[in-house]
Amino acid sequence: MARYTGAVCRQCRREGQKLFLKGERCYTDKCGIVRRQYAPGQHGQSRKKMSEYGLQLREKQKARRYYGVLEKQFSKYFEIANKKAGVTGENLLSILESRLDNVAYRLGFGTSRPEARQLVRHGHFTVNGRKVNIPSFLVKPGDVISIKEGSRSSSKIKDVLEITSSRAVPKWLDLDRNTLTAKVLNLAERDDIDFDIQEHLIVELYSK
Repeated sequence: MARYTGAVCRQCRREGQKLFLKGERCYTDKCGIVRRQYAPGQHGQSRKKMSEYGLQLREKQKARRYYGVLEKQFSKYFEIANKKAGVTGENLLSILESRLDNVAYRLGFGTSRPEARQLVRHGHFTVNGRKVNIPSFLVKPGDVISIKEGSRSSSKIKDVLEITSSRAVPKWLDLDRNTLTAKVLNLAERDDIDFDIQEHLIVELYSK
């Protein structure tokens, strides 16, 4: 399946909650789900009783869209999470949180995950001093993420940092705003993730 290139507000409306795919617009009255609180499409306003499978599928799709992950990638992450010790659902969320594009977003280096993903692809970040332009790169404890020296004078980067200057940084990341450098203290745990998701439904879906 190719990456979705349509109107992202439709994805939030389909899942029935904000996925914060449009940056600061999601915090205003212009947000699509605020203006139209029903699913998109001809039958979006009709109420349908959802089956058990439907609930599980919606949770999986919601997580995929929230983190911007394709189906094949998501299945791969689930396999990794399932082989690790601990709770599979929590392992899955921890892996998704450790993607470089998500970490850049969490640090305020992007107003949204799609924007952070684009900035990663354009080579604006380094990990442990080396340029990394792969959004799916998985960071690990001890890694140091930084905005490239040559990118700090970019008007785009300056605008992003100004918009996100008041955004809270999760406790599993340590950000120095003066040097625009951050260190991964540990991988995200379930309590660190503010995403409204029932990950056990995803596990049930893949366990069938």
